[in-house]
Amino acid sequence: MKTSEFLMSAFAAAMVIAGLSSCNKVTPDPDPDPDPEEHIGGRISEDLTLESGKTYVLTSSLQVEAPATLTIQPGVTIMADESAGSDNIIYILIEQGAKINAEGTAENPIVMTSETKEPGAWGGLHICGYAHTNAGDGTFSEIGNAPYGGENDADNSGVLKYLRIEYSGLALDSTHEANGISLYGVGSGTEISYIYVVDGSDDGIEFFGGSANIDHCVVENCTDDSYDWTEGWDGTAEYIVAYQSVDECDCLMECDNNGNDNEASPVAHPTIRYATFIGNNSTENHRGLRFREGTYVTLSNALVCGKPDPITLDTPQTINSFGSGTSSITNTVIVGELVIDDNKDVVNPTDVYTHEDFLAAEGNSSVSADEMTFSDKYVGMIGESGAVSADNDWTAWIR
Repeated sequence: MKTSEFLMSAFAAAMVIAGLSSCNKVTPDPDPDPDPEEHIGGRISEDLTLESGKTYVLTSSLQVEAPATLTIQPGVTIMADESAGSDNIIYILIEQGAKINAEGTAENPIVMTSETKEPGAWGGLHICGYAHTNAGDGTFSEIGNAPYGGENDADNSGVLKYLRIEYSGLALDSTHEANGISLYGVGSGTEISYIYVVDGSDDGIEFFGGSANIDHCVVENCTDDSYDWTEGWDGTAEYIVAYQSVDECDCLMECDNNGNDNEASPVAHPTIRYATFIGNNSTENHRGLRFREGTYVTLSNALVCGKPDPITLDTPQTINSFGSGTSSITNTVIVGELVIDDNKDVVNPTDVYTHEDFLAAEGNSSVSADEMTFSDKYVGMIGESGAVSADNDWTAWIR
């Protein structure tokens, strides 16, 4: 080959190689990870933001200390590591003075879940505030051992909105159990709306005192109680649903003032309105709304079905509160009868609130199961009673 021809061939080959190299540099990953994972956990005392479009793996508990704020953007998934269990307790806890701002949207909700897809796989969300409790001084959360309680019933622990929590309910022992959401002395300045707690092994949402208000919440198949309150909670819950199709599910609502001291003050007296409670038809877990241990309640515009005993009253203070008019049930439709579980030691036994008294109250009635029907599990109302209207299905975001 002539020298000139050799040089031309070598130049051409070099250009081809250079071209190939250049193409390799600019070609994107053919299969990029659209949902990158990041690991989080431990105690934080500075603000932390979890960004939209990402999945965060909890490798240990995440405990937020004052004055930090945990911000969770729409569309974030937080997933407890599959190693969660009694030796590796994984949960999220917001301490007094710290905040959580978790604002999803209907199109991009926030999801808190577990790599292990079964009830009780992780410890759920816990929030501690400065609002009241009647449990006395030195109160600490069942999970995380964080203090709670105070005198600021307007305390603000942040915002929860369009949040789905699943597979929660990890139990350390019989007195240290995690719910989907545990609200310890949480104040009314906290916003809690559009919450879906599903497939948990303990309670869905539980209030330990405080004045927190909730609205547009659904608890589905949490195998203890759907909603639970104790220690003097006096907030408002409206447009709420409890739905059970699992045999292990217990009460639709278990409602106490204080189990150790039924007369403890301030007395629990929440307002519950526009609610739908659908039980699992279990004869063993037969109570629907269980009012006891000194609690008062103002309940209106509710539907209750799927439990042999849809509403039960127990303990003298609670029973007497209905007889005196301190507690009330109005505009509520049940399948079955209101039951007095135990009326011993009631101040005025002849004045005990009965099923007949229930029926005589404004707007109350008892109907057959065939007369209380729903679509899409819990869509449907009777008059102005119930949580979800077919004309305004605010639960559509969870389906």
